[in-house]
Amino acid sequence: MKPINLKEKHAAFDKQWHPHQIAVVDDMQVLLAKIQGEFVWHAHENEDELFQVLKGTLYMKFRDRTETVKEGEIIVVPKGVEHRPSTKNGEEVHLLLFEKLSTAHTGTVDHEMTQHHYPKI
Repeated sequence: MKPINLKEKHAAFDKQWHPHQIAVVDDMQVLLAKIQGEFVWHAHENEDELFQVLKGTLYMKFRDRTETVKEGEIIVVPKGVEHRPSTKNGEEVHLLLFEKLSTAHTGTVDHEMTQHHYPKI
């Protein structure tokens, strides 16, 4: 039970689109990620997913619209909703994610960007 410094944890890794686990809360995990560019279209059939932008601007694409999520804001993607996180103009965005331990990185989509293991830092 010690404080977790998010800036220090983000500084501990460079790899983009590869979440790192910093805490577990019951059956939920807290992840940090760095992203740049576009991810793959995917959905999580049984889990909601919370994104908090710690640095930069996230563009959460849905099939019918794009939501802009600015630094200090969150967006919750409900289970079953297809989405594609992205950034613009080469900006690296730092995120905090909150999701169930059972949540697969890219849902049922298997892609070269899919991660099957989240390192603990």
